[in-house]
Amino acid sequence: MAKYLVIVESPAKVKTIKKFLGTNYEVDASGGHVRDLPKSQMGIGPENDFEPKYITIRGKGDVLARLRKEVKKADVIYLATDPDREGEAISWHLMKALKLDELKDKKVYRISFNEITKNAVKSSLKAPRQIDMNLVDAQQTRRILDRMVGYSISPLLWAKVKRGLSAGRVQSVALRMICDREEEINAFIPEEYWNLDADLTDGHAKKPLIAKFYGTADGKVAIHNKKELDQILKNLENAHYVVDEVKHGERTKKPPIPFTTSTMQQEASKVLNFSTQKTMRLAQQLYEGVEVKGHGTIALITYLRTDSTRVAEEADQAARAYIGQNYGEKYVSEGETAKKGGAKIQDAHEAIRPTDITLTPASVKDSLPRDQFRLYQLIWKRFTASRMEPAIYDTVSVKVKASDYEFHLSASKLSFDGFMSVYAEEDEKEQSNALIGKLEPGMELTLEKLDSSQHFTQPPAHYTEASLVKALEEQGIGRPSTYAPTITTIIARRYVAKENKNLYVTELGEVVNRIMKENFPSIVDLQFTANMEYLLDSVGEGTVDWKTVVRNFYPDLDEAVKKAEKELESVTIADEVSDEVCDQCGRHMVIKYGPHGKFLACPGFPECKNTMPYFEKTGIPCPKCGKEVVIKKTKKGRKYYGCENNPDCDFMSWQKPSTEKCPECGSYMVEKGNKLLCSNEQCGYSKNLKTKSEE
Repeated sequence: MAKYLVIVESPAKVKTIKKFLGTNYEVDASGGHVRDLPKSQMGIGPENDFEPKYITIRGKGDVLARLRKEVKKADVIYLATDPDREGEAISWHLMKALKLDELKDKKVYRISFNEITKNAVKSSLKAPRQIDMNLVDAQQTRRILDRMVGYSISPLLWAKVKRGLSAGRVQSVALRMICDREEEINAFIPEEYWNLDADLTDGHAKKPLIAKFYGTADGKVAIHNKKELDQILKNLENAHYVVDEVKHGERTKKPPIPFTTSTMQQEASKVLNFSTQKTMRLAQQLYEGVEVKGHGTIALITYLRTDSTRVAEEADQAARAYIGQNYGEKYVSEGETAKKGGAKIQDAHEAIRPTDITLTPASVKDSLPRDQFRLYQLIWKRFTASRMEPAIYDTVSVKVKASDYEFHLSASKLSFDGFMSVYAEEDEKEQSNALIGKLEPGMELTLEKLDSSQHFTQPPAHYTEASLVKALEEQGIGRPSTYAPTITTIIARRYVAKENKNLYVTELGEVVNRIMKENFPSIVDLQFTANMEYLLDSVGEGTVDWKTVVRNFYPDLDEAVKKAEKELESVTIADEVSDEVCDQCGRHMVIKYGPHGKFLACPGFPECKNTMPYFEKTGIPCPKCGKEVVIKKTKKGRKYYGCENNPDCDFMSWQKPSTEKCPECGSYMVEKGNKLLCSNEQCGYSKNLKTKSEE
């Protein structure tokens, strides 16, 4: 009987896929790419018409040797790497590295599946194909362009600014967008405006109705300053407040569309406070397969790198059937969820969805780590909601006349929850003024008081990871696989600092951005980069030759680099000075950055080579010895709180300690979520922390 070999990318998939196939199938993994351009040189250039020079990645020799042995035993080889251009390229590299295209006695096929389920894997085996060289060329072109930018400009930044810097085709544009936003914020001039509310009662209601100043019958009137406000207040003296118009209506709120990579990253950031990198790591685990009680190792979601909202017919029908059985037929959507338009979509993929709608979050909760569960729950709820009916609100809007002015009231009440029975957004709250339905035209209301408040217009918000991903996607820059690594890189290079979700450009980031704008304007031009993405998609469709793209790109880049090497002046960026004093020579230590993050070094190097670990200070006294508590990390990178006086003091806590003492037993308290807990587990005392709105 024939022997079959299936080669996937990730070792984590092997166990999941193996159980779907018979004993004649062997499943093995390449561990991602096996060949790449050399690190020691650019590996492409005009001297060889831009033919890339590929070498085996260090450490992959043993992997290839193992795969060659498996290939010898097999009659048919299936290359089952991920279903995107990156996966297609890995299959092609495997073909070349294992010399599969030279084998005459074996059959070699490419298969792909959007989800790691028995049906999907078996179906792919029934429809094997050849490697799509258009997709391979698209990936190869992207890699070559990125290499050209990185290897041409990064050495220049090392020479002119400092070692360890880098430029990138997408990362430099992302940095520019953050810098441009910072400039907008700095240039913003606040404008004053005032709000005016009337607290009204009809004589029966316990709570007043809050009517907002609108303007006059001719239109909306903005109150720009105190003088204008005082004039309006004067005109309202002794005014009668009369209901002029009452309108009853209905408002529908459409269900969300299923997740794409970018919308999943945005929602996970907003709702779960996950970084883009963390979201992708967890999604990868859910896609490759996790151990679920009663099911063994199974994949819970479809492929995680996609910009499509399409859903397979079978999955769509299964979701509608599940909704009908568990929520009722009136909750099942009658039409197709609206799809986004605009940017070019790789519609060969599906949206991100559960592989099996009946695997509810509740049924898998005990099998998954907390964060895996929270992301799966978000994906499951979003997809289920996308197949449900809209939510319906009953609305009332009221116009109240007072002198020559109008005040408006509005209220809404949920009459049918629809998809919101599964997926309610945090900011979706019913409005106040629930009693205004009793108001009728001509009814006179009593003024309790007029409330005025001064405000100023706010500058644009700093980018967060979520809003930057959204902006990159809207501009057509980058693709689903590039968002997370792009953001990770600009933070790791210290061009950008992340504080309370916001991304702030650093001095180093400003310098690098200025150099890029002045010397390589096209590289950081948003439209140029978006057009390049379009060309790369066209290569993938077979309508543009990849070498044409590279031949047109390289000369301008090469010329700009040579010019910058001659004209660009060196820039000095001083290291940040810390409060720590070098215990060998007395100088103040400076903050340096290494492969594992920040550390302290003596500025007297090379005369003094003293270094010390860097710990972020908290300002909290140690509960044991009174010295300061600092933030530390384990070898695996997990954050914890310890005493700066370690090893003399062994205090440590996984939760942030509080300055408060437990009123029950006197132990120190720790912060966990929105609560303060006693660190003495036998005590068990806890209390809620005040939210900002309560303070």
